[in-house]
Amino acid sequence: MDEGWGRQAVPFATLSEPGNCREYVSVHHRLGIGQDDRLLDVACGAGLALELAALRGATCAGIDASPRLVAVARDRSPHADIRVGDMHDLPWPDASFDVATSFRGIWGTTPEALPELLRALVPGGRLGMTVWGHIKASPGAWALKPFRAASPPKLANQAAMQLGRPGAAEDLLARAGFVDIERFEVPFAWEFADPPTYARTIAATGPAYEAIQHTGEKAFLAEAVRCATAHVRAGLPLRAEIAVTGFIARKAGS
Repeated sequence: MDEGWGRQAVPFATLSEPGNCREYVSVHHRLGIGQDDRLLDVACGAGLALELAALRGATCAGIDASPRLVAVARDRSPHADIRVGDMHDLPWPDASFDVATSFRGIWGTTPEALPELLRALVPGGRLGMTVWGHIKASPGAWALKPFRAASPPKLANQAAMQLGRPGAAEDLLARAGFVDIERFEVPFAWEFADPPTYARTIAATGPAYEAIQHTGEKAFLAEAVRCATAHVRAGLPLRAEIAVTGFIARKAGS
């Protein structure tokens, strides 16, 4: 996990993660995060979502498996409680948080993370999480195409991860014990200055690492530039609008 996501922690934090701001702000708004909230972000990465939640007044904590990404998150939010660890075994006591978030960090292949999150929430605590939506129907699906160069076993695992199909995440959340589950569409768009910037940006992500392992970095970057060149618009940034689905749920109790 650290090699896949942390090997280019600084390029990820400065090039890739800022493109997720619409997603973070949208979920924080729906959760109504404010002054009195103790918030945990699971798979917090480089910590931009935590930084934005703190601006709304929340007291923040985060966990990620990558020490290199956690180092960036701690630099951004030195007063937050950010730890290296496993989301299946959270190092906080029961009922430690009023709200929890996970931005494309919990998947069909990691269902055990949800009961652990439920444990860490107070009765009535809120959860907000996002997953990829209907990518093939997205106008910006081209921006994810280079990831398809991963090996067949990796592609099969990526398919097993997806929770965007109707009812999949709702069923997982309900089985974990969450109630009042609501699905919504999340505003999401990546923007890039030019094809080389796009290639460098996506190369800093975990799915790119899986493709690079299979094809090599030079071939991956060349294919990414080729994909993006077809979408260049004079005087405008490259823009990829991709479907992201969000879920709000609650732990039973008052």
